[in-house]
Amino acid sequence: MTATAIRVLLVDDDPLVRSGLRVMLDGHALPGDGTGPVRRIQVVGDAGDGDEVPAAVAAGRPHVVLMDLRMRRVDGVAATREVTSRPDAPTVVVLTTFDADEHVVRALRAGASGFLLKDAAPEGIVDAVRAAADGDAVLSPAITRRLIGIVRGGGAGSVDRRRAARARLDRLADRERDVAEAVARGGSNADIAAELHMSVATVKSYVSRLLRELGLDNRVQIALLVRDATD
Repeated sequence: MTATAIRVLLVDDDPLVRSGLRVMLDGHALPGDGTGPVRRIQVVGDAGDGDEVPAAVAAGRPHVVLMDLRMRRVDGVAATREVTSRPDAPTVVVLTTFDADEHVVRALRAGASGFLLKDAAPEGIVDAVRAAADGDAVLSPAITRRLIGIVRGGGAGSVDRRRAARARLDRLADRERDVAEAVARGGSNADIAAELHMSVATVKSYVSRLLRELGLDNRVQIALLVRDATD
């Protein structure tokens, strides 16, 4: 059975963190259904600061970037924005010692597709790498709700925001709206497929279409838009 690799770039200003992640991830075999090729994680490089990321991405061509937020010269938000603006950009997952906060929200707005805490269990980090490579959810429903609360806050602009969000969603076909609402509930592609009686491949196609039609970067932004519209 042929092996395929999920290429990962590690970005953190602490060399011990980078070393630990490399030991944890490099060569790790991902469980499959026995019918397809075995997939392994391959760490293709690392960077100690945000200004090193563009060259590391060009050299390693990663599928997934695990991105620290607080670095000395260029922070993870700016590095994420630069990386995700590229054609065929890798998926960025923020890896931080902090819980959901404004820094994480800024990274998600810059194009990151999810976040993990650095003290997450090894299997959680491995699962997140697999999910990111597959274009699946990298945020649990609980974390998604917490981030939505941070972003939305409140205030005088909430009525205008709700009206604008509803106008954007009203342009969607019924099935597209169903998928968007399922994404907002934090469902993985497999969860959504089971709920809506679709194949996983069809769900992925719908999510890609939603991102394109709504002009969004990732699933979390779909969730935020739906929550804005339904508040």
